[in-house]
Amino acid sequence: MDNNYTTEEKKRPIFRDLNADDPDPEATIIESLCMNCHADGSTRLLLTRIPHYREVVIMSFSCERCGYQNNEIQSGGQVAEKGIRLKLSVEKTDDLNRQVVKSDFTSVKIVELDFEIPAKSQKGEVTTVEGIIDRSVQGLEQDQVLRRIQHPEAAQQIDEFVARLKALKMLETHFTLILEDITGNSFIENPNAPYKDASCVAEYFIREKEQNHELGLYTDEEIGDSDVQKDAILHPIKEDEFPLEDLQGEVMQFQTNCNNCGAPCETNMKMTNIPHFKEVVIMATVCETCGNRTNEVKSGGGIEAKGLRIEIDVKSKDDFSRDLLKSETCSLSIPQLDLEVGSYALGGRFTTVEGLLVAVRDQLSDSRHSHMIGDSQDPEKRDQMAKFMARFQKVLDGEDECTLVLDDPAGNSYIQSLDDVDDTKPDDRLRIVHYERSHDQNEELGLNDMKTENY
Repeated sequence: MDNNYTTEEKKRPIFRDLNADDPDPEATIIESLCMNCHADGSTRLLLTRIPHYREVVIMSFSCERCGYQNNEIQSGGQVAEKGIRLKLSVEKTDDLNRQVVKSDFTSVKIVELDFEIPAKSQKGEVTTVEGIIDRSVQGLEQDQVLRRIQHPEAAQQIDEFVARLKALKMLETHFTLILEDITGNSFIENPNAPYKDASCVAEYFIREKEQNHELGLYTDEEIGDSDVQKDAILHPIKEDEFPLEDLQGEVMQFQTNCNNCGAPCETNMKMTNIPHFKEVVIMATVCETCGNRTNEVKSGGGIEAKGLRIEIDVKSKDDFSRDLLKSETCSLSIPQLDLEVGSYALGGRFTTVEGLLVAVRDQLSDSRHSHMIGDSQDPEKRDQMAKFMARFQKVLDGEDECTLVLDDPAGNSYIQSLDDVDDTKPDDRLRIVHYERSHDQNEELGLNDMKTENY
């Protein structure tokens, strides 16, 4: 391998935007066996980022001897912390045209037909709701000619079912499409973004042990099993080896990969205490390759006994400057803008009210997240987004008042009070409500299956 790289070349991102004009796409060529004629062919691997989607690995095989070709795409991004279940009610033609992103581990269900495509039976793809139906029809019709000869009764049943699938596209009746993906990397387009999608519901769930193993994810205890302790990658620390006092005063560093370009970088982590609240863990990452900067906050304590809902009327500069902690389980909304941002969308953040609003604006305008608003070339959607961003900017400029609502089922979020007498009590523009979590919220937090007896 040639090591004569310039400093600039070394800092090029691992995953670069897919661009036909790129003079050096850095494709890797590997000699591979052709599965058609068993001669030697070649596979080209390209690490790239598809605009408006994510990092992917594109694989293209070709055989010069028999002409056989095969193309495949795999996700190059990380597995999400939780799985996702997307439930879409398909009621009009626009719903059939919604973009759908699904990974290899996504199962697809059409409830009304009791029809299911199991996970790992199809490769990951970017398609539409109509495209899912069409591909299902093609798969069922693939061997029908031979089947009508050998098994006419089964062929007739399949023909009848295919007719029902095709009828779905006529929308004579509404139907429900469910995507369930343990990697958490599937997505259904919201044509009304950034406004709430009334037809699609997203639910996050904690993966079971077997599902984590299916993705190659193991806990520290599983990796460092006592039977193989000597060869274990990770080892448990001894009791009192790192006292809490030492952790609070120390900035720790560990190696990671940039969530933007995938290049190796370092994350700094420190524990700190927020006055009148609790201890939190702050993590900050700076990538020298692409310049991306991220910061994230996680609660240093456990889940609170009750959920928390915070409402703050943003009317002045003082309100913009309030300290704010948004945990990763906290969703936010602004009723005046008809805006809702689900939990996990922005991660955990310790910032100000203004800083959080700026983060929301930046994420909505970031091209890496613009798949949320569909095709950027659609004039109607582009105009809708421009009008929304103009209204959002008026809020940031202080021209329009708004109410920021934080809803955290885990109860680990916080907004500073400006009460002159007692800053532990809400002021006249701050409202805090503690509530009992629902069964679904406890399920999402993994509390329903948690056993605390004789612990």
